[in-house]
Parts: sequence; C-alpha cells; structure tokens
Amino acid sequence: MDKLKLAFYWTASCGGCEVAVLDIDEKILDVLNIAEIVFWPVAMDIKYKDIEKFADKYIDVCFINGAIRNSENEKIARLLREKSKTVVAFGTCACFGSVIGLANLSSKQDIFETVYGKTPSTVNPNQYLPSPISHLPSTDVLTLPEFLESLKTLDEVIKVDYYLPGCPPPVKLILDAVGAIAEGKLPPAGSVLAGKKSVCDECKKEKDEKEIKEIKEIKRLSEIKNVDTKKCLLEQGIICMGPATRSGCDARCLNANMPCSGCMGPCKGVKDQGAKMVSALGSILNITDEEKTDESRIEKIIEKIHDPVGTFYKYTYITSLLAKIGRR
Repeated sequence: MDKLKLAFYWTASCGGCEVAVLDIDEKILDVLNIAEIVFWPVAMDIKYKDIEKFADKYIDVCFINGAIRNSENEKIARLLREKSKTVVAFGTCACFGSVIGLANLSSKQDIFETVYGKTPSTVNPNQYLPSPISHLPSTDVLTLPEFLESLKTLDEVIKVDYYLPGCPPPVKLILDAVGAIAEGKLPPAGSVLAGKKSVCDECKKEKDEKEIKEIKEIKRLSEIKNVDTKKCLLEQGIICMGPATRSGCDARCLNANMPCSGCMGPCKGVKDQGAKMVSALGSILNITDEEKTDESRIEKIIEKIHDPVGTFYKYTYITSLLAKIGRR
C-alpha cells in the first residue's frame, strides 16, 4: 500500500510545536513506516517552488502550526490548502491565536513604534520601520513579507479540517491523531482532536466535593508561603483555568504544582473561555450574590488580577467574544 504523504509547516510561532513532533521519540519510526514526509522546512531542504509543482491534493494530511502574522504565512497556508486533502491546525497558535494573539490589543503602528523605537535595547535614531519594499542606494530593491494589520488564526485564512490544541500539543494527542489518520478513523471534519471534558476532570489534586466552594480572595502563587500541593489550587485562591479549559493534556502543569493557564483552549461547547472562567470565579467568590457583595470588595478582588486579559484570554483572545466586540 502506498504510504501516506504528510507535511508540516511553521508560520508565526515559537517553534515549540516542531519540537513536540520530535518528542514522540522512537515512535517517529513507526510514523515513517506508514507515511512519507514530503514537506517539513525545519527538517528538510525543500523550497516553496517544489510545493507549487505538487498536484492539487497531493498531500494527504498537512499539519500547520503557528498563527498568520505576515503575507508569507498567508500565501503558503493557502498554497498548502490547495495541495492537501486534509489540513490540521496544529497547536494553540493555529487554533486560537495563543499568546501572540494578544498583540491584537495594539495596532500595527503601535507595535512597530514600540519594537523599533521604544524598547531600551533598540538603537534606531532615525526611527526606521520595516517596509515590504525598500529601495537601496545601489538601485536594488529589497522585499520583505508584509506584517499584517492583525494576527489571524489559521481558519480565518483557509478551511481547517481538524484542530489539535496545546502549547505545544501533548505527545499522546499527536500519536492518537497520527494513529487515527493511519487507520482512517478520524472523527467528523471540524472536530477538536483532544478531550471532551475539562482539565479539572484530569487533575489529581483533592477537591472538596461535599461543601460549596467559596474563597475569600485571589492570591498569586508567589504570595502563598506554603501551597498545599495536594489540594485544588483554585480552592486556595490561586487562579487556575482548569474549569474552563479542554482536557487532553493530563493536567501536566498541575502535576508540576503550577496552575493551568488555559493552553488547550475552551471546553467543548464553550464559546468564550475567559467568560466561562470569570463566571466560575464569580460563583466561588460569591460576587454574584448581591446580599454578600459590595463594590469595594469587588474592586479589591479585581486589583488582585494584575492582567485580566492575559489571565483569562492568554491563548484565546482573538477568538473570544471580547475581541469580536472590540472589532466593532
């Protein structure tokens, strides 16, 4: 039987998803027994012009990680869509925008002025800013990919068949996805290739199931001298995104006694991860009960959340209802 033809591409991201593919260790040999990798710029010497020569739908499955930040990202994503039967948004940047999506809180001009003029390490007395086309003294013309006005998720540019979240995706989910592809057992198009519950369901820390959960204040991890490593962090006043985050990571951060920051994206059926978490916090802080809450107490609670958007929308800001309202 002919081997499957796989492709991997890296757009705007940190490169961690590329490393995650290698983290499957010797299992990659099993993958190579059933598949041929026809495009993987980080590991192979292959040019865009080679991809252009492929017949349409030549690639069986293409894993694209990273968000769309410049014109090159957009162009190659569209090209790979043409050449691929199935496209998987691989990793949280591709699925939800991730941390780099927070840049959409600023304009393109503000970003350029900050990076190329206001950072302490930048020496740019003439305030030069990047340009897609630059005319050099030698009459040569230098071209660069154009920095887009805003960062986009992969499915804002091309049709995405499956979503494999995580920052980076857990090895188990990668292997499960490859196995499903090999066996022809992928779920319906549009599915998220991860768990269907919340990270709380995977967390092994003790939770008080008998009493109604209620905390008096929010604390940062560094403010607690003796964190109970066996007890639910949220019940200790530490913001943990577990209740609003999709399972599938085996609660890796919590196993290391760090709160979940939400990288797997919203739980199944949840449209806005941040809103879901705010609602969960409101119930355990009793700020939804008018008889027990006054404005001064709410203000004190909010003051403890030093970066609300970065806390509740660290990975999903550009796909949130909050961002959509902002665009209006």
